[in-house]
Amino acid sequence: MIGSRLLGTGSALPRRVVTNADLSERVETSDEWIVERTGIRQRHIAEPDETTATLATAAARAALADAGIDASSIGLIVLATATPDNTFPATATKVQNALGCNGGIAFDVAAVCSGFLYALATADSLLRTGMAKRALVIGAETFSRILDWDDRTTCVLFGDGAGAVVLEAAPADAPMDGPGILGTRLHADGAQHDLLYVDGGPSTTQTTGHVRMRGREVFRHAVVNLTNVLNEVLEETGVSAEQIDWVVPHQANARILDATAKKLGISPDKVVVTVDRHANTSAASVPLALDVARKDGRIKSGDLVMLEAMGGGFTWGASLIRI
Repeated sequence: MIGSRLLGTGSALPRRVVTNADLSERVETSDEWIVERTGIRQRHIAEPDETTATLATAAARAALADAGIDASSIGLIVLATATPDNTFPATATKVQNALGCNGGIAFDVAAVCSGFLYALATADSLLRTGMAKRALVIGAETFSRILDWDDRTTCVLFGDGAGAVVLEAAPADAPMDGPGILGTRLHADGAQHDLLYVDGGPSTTQTTGHVRMRGREVFRHAVVNLTNVLNEVLEETGVSAEQIDWVVPHQANARILDATAKKLGISPDKVVVTVDRHANTSAASVPLALDVARKDGRIKSGDLVMLEAMGGGFTWGASLIRI
């Protein structure tokens, strides 16, 4: 196999919408303050009956329907999440069971906001080896479960949701200029742990903990790291920034999106932005935004699309795909 190609996308959002005005009733903030600093106007927050697994399953079903295939043909599920339903087993196995395709490979990947890029690269590698013929790659989060709702510096930034893609192994005789994952680069730097982390865990505090972040430092690292990794992928694939039709970035902050596009010389009109509606949905944000842009007609068959993200760890990466 020479690689893998995308067959379909899907997404799912919780029923409840929380606006900036809603948050201003709980913490000292305002719609103007949040929009000016982040571009966020609202987010979806999961109700008690909505979990990472239920959102992931709904997104997976939507992606399968978009691809026009049955779940029985899926031999691999890689689910990126920092908010699993349980410490174990993997939330991917719950999705597998819900879809009725038990017996294949199913596991979770933990790389926070970069998780979907890590999961996509992992699935692509396994498809290349012939371990499976079709895969579901999912990013799903219920970040609201790990937020400190009295900390206005973090609680205004995040939301819940899920996005999924269906991949298929490309045959050896597939045209090199056809659809597929063209190149990926991933990185991590554990020295930056204290800039963005959760202050709990089974092995340390035996609690879930809450998100803690030093936003200014994260912003600085994000712009530099994302610019560098995007250039790495462009160099690897021999594609110029001008040839990219769309950039689908991690939806962390509108200012990060603008700064990264400016550094690369990419028009803001080519950047898919959903942060205003969804806020930061961590591992779900890239597949969510990809599905939105495909469904509204912006991203079309044959387009060159760059995916990119950075998250706690730090982890970061980028992947160039021809749709």
